[in-house]
Amino acid sequence: MFMGTGSDVGKSMIVAGLCRAFTNRGLRVRPFKPQNMSNNAAVTADGGEIGRAQALQARACRVAPVPDMNPVLLKPQTDIGAQVVVQGRVVGAMRAREYQTRKGELMPAVLESFHRLGRDADLILVEGAGSASEVNLRAGDIANMGFAEAADLPVVLIGDIERGGVIAGIVGTCAVLPPAERARLKAFLINKFRGDTSLFDDGLRIIHEHTGLTSLGVVPWFAEADRLPPEDALALSSRRSAEGRAIRIAVPQLSRIANFDDLDPLRAEPDVTVEMIPSGQPLPGDADLVILPGTKATIPDLEFLRAQGWHIDLAAHVRRGGHVLGICGGFQMLGRRLDDPAGTEGAPGAVDGLGLLDLETVLDGPKTLVEVAGRHLASGAELLGYEMHIGRTTGPALDHPMLDLSGRPEGAVSPNGRIGGCYVHGMFSADGFRHAFLAGIRDRAATGLNYEDTVEATLDALAGHLETHLDLDALLAL
Repeated sequence: MFMGTGSDVGKSMIVAGLCRAFTNRGLRVRPFKPQNMSNNAAVTADGGEIGRAQALQARACRVAPVPDMNPVLLKPQTDIGAQVVVQGRVVGAMRAREYQTRKGELMPAVLESFHRLGRDADLILVEGAGSASEVNLRAGDIANMGFAEAADLPVVLIGDIERGGVIAGIVGTCAVLPPAERARLKAFLINKFRGDTSLFDDGLRIIHEHTGLTSLGVVPWFAEADRLPPEDALALSSRRSAEGRAIRIAVPQLSRIANFDDLDPLRAEPDVTVEMIPSGQPLPGDADLVILPGTKATIPDLEFLRAQGWHIDLAAHVRRGGHVLGICGGFQMLGRRLDDPAGTEGAPGAVDGLGLLDLETVLDGPKTLVEVAGRHLASGAELLGYEMHIGRTTGPALDHPMLDLSGRPEGAVSPNGRIGGCYVHGMFSADGFRHAFLAGIRDRAATGLNYEDTVEATLDALAGHLETHLDLDALLAL
């Protein structure tokens, strides 16, 4: 099991790279994360949902993702509450305090998934959540040491030298753990080192002297990491796009932004700039396209959007002839009205939408979780993706759909073709569709980028990077 000295130290990326490295060695490897908190989710073939990071790790293992790889997924809807997904299915919503008192009840389901996953594996690589030193949350813990103890696992501690304080982070983590849990720590590794790694030899010695832990190595900064989907929104603010590219895409960073890996294939295009616009900043006046992304709480995020003044910027963008695309929750926002009668995503109530498409959405009914295939009606380009939403959308704009999903019309496009939206996530991974869509924004020749091949090549490069800089034989020996 891999735990971190804090959030965003690179646990997900390290596990993904190790999944590919050990798979390349011929082992049957599976990823596992007992509890994940993320609105970046993936749909499994059986209609379940898990964290996007575990789906990427499954891909690194060259296997399809299954719900057992992430048996508990928390999807934040408010600052104090989240939707709870257990073994791929929504079981309800809980406030944070309630979840803290009840999370231990989920341990049987977590262990069931872990052991079921192990029936077809030589090696399971388990990812912890947040920090291993959060001893104030230890009661009923299923995410870190509570699970390591229940499953009887050795633990490797990951420290991030990029943010500073890595020696204190590792030594301090050891210091606050009780003796039995401290004994589970077997080794550590240092991630995101820039420069000559030998300059940290004294640091490794000092950590060993204070903790007795073995160093598995120092991982240099892996620049290609931004070609892989990030796990959560914490990474968005640190991702930068090159300036001066031909097509400029602006994305308002909603407070409950979800499934933002939809944007990664667009980021990878050499002539496209994707800019995440943080709260308090206007949408750029020279953007070619504004994408309203998915969100875990559509009505609250529509109110958030208006509080930033982005609805005014968006109206000006449309008047200038700019393009707009809404994906999932962003698609719902484009309509005339949104109604949440049962309080599915927040307080019950109804609000006016942005009025850019003649649609209405009612947020009720069962959650749609399904993989889809189809084509873009304007270009005929084929695509794959998935739907993950609650809500029924109706209205005249649906008479002009954006997509044909194996005979089922999906989404809507305005008469002038500049405003559109749909419920399908992941569609930009299809090279033909992505090139055709961008050509509709501005005349351009296809760049030849094969996004899926890029992801595969990056996973192989990450695996080679870890093989070079970590002692993987020592890791297996643990």
